[in-house]
Amino acid sequence: MPRVIHFEIQATDPDSLSHYYSELFGWKFSRWGDTPYWIIETGQVGMPSINGGLLQRNGPPPSDGQSVNAFVCTIEVDNLDQYFTRTLALGGTAAVPKMPIPGVGWLAYVKDPNGNILGLMQTDAAAR
Repeated sequence: MPRVIHFEIQATDPDSLSHYYSELFGWKFSRWGDTPYWIIETGQVGMPSINGGLLQRNGPPPSDGQSVNAFVCTIEVDNLDQYFTRTLALGGTAAVPKMPIPGVGWLAYVKDPNGNILGLMQTDAAAR
């Protein structure tokens, strides 16, 4: 069955946004040659992860309140409250507050400083 193998983040200011994700998740960014494209490493070789890319946005960022019009990636974290607070401190904003996904865990959606929505999920089979 086909599976996701790569993701991309659109950025108004790629340098600033790479700093945000590095600080929030510890992801590593490296420029790909002379092109305005950065490779994102999200995990260690041999460990479950999907790597991606960061590129310059070629239009206006999403406006507040607009419906989601792209795939949304959800990042597994060990403490949702901690990461939610951290994303706000780094310039992100709340999109959807923490909510239970019964039998699965806790989920919240945030926007990065460029308005891209991402999910934060803490696994917890007892979530109700």
